[in-house]
Amino acid sequence: MKPARLAALALLPLLVFTSTAQAATHPITYKLRASAVGQTSEFTLNQTIDATAPATAAPGSAVAVVIDPAPNTVPAEASGYRVREIKNLALKIPVPANSTYRSATLQGGSGLNSTPTVTLEGGNLVLKLAGPLKGGANFELPTLTINVTAGASGAITSKLGGTSYSDAGLTFTAVVIAGFFPVDAPATGYPDPSPVLTTTTIG
Repeated sequence: MKPARLAALALLPLLVFTSTAQAATHPITYKLRASAVGQTSEFTLNQTIDATAPATAAPGSAVAVVIDPAPNTVPAEASGYRVREIKNLALKIPVPANSTYRSATLQGGSGLNSTPTVTLEGGNLVLKLAGPLKGGANFELPTLTINVTAGASGAITSKLGGTSYSDAGLTFTAVVIAGFFPVDAPATGYPDPSPVLTTTTIG
């Protein structure tokens, strides 16, 4: 057999098991509810997210799911109140379905005024940021890479956490100006709708 053909056959398994990463951009709308000075108000927060994962993976193989929030701006006003800052932000992202969690890392981000962290809490990864983020300021949350092991079959899917105000996927405290005084307004929210960010077919 000719050397060129031998080389082609040697590369064949690599071609079969190599998967191109699939990237998608998702505009997310969080529905939020905040309470302060005896009043409760509802508002929305928009956040674009770029998500990347392999299109396919072999059972038991290592898979990296990358979730990259786009730059954003802290609202300067919410429900008629001036927002001085937001602090103690927590963003939940479930461990991708049909996978086993291995590790997670954060990279980048800007305008955060503190060091973000990510921890595994139950079946969720929780990105925490103390802040504060000033009202009207530009910021960018760090890129989250979730390292998992593919299950035996099916598809590895990633989504954002939260399904309702009582099952929140995003929480923070907004410091608003009521009259002449700063008041803490705890906020809870969830993505609506909540799209599948990435899908990796196992097999």
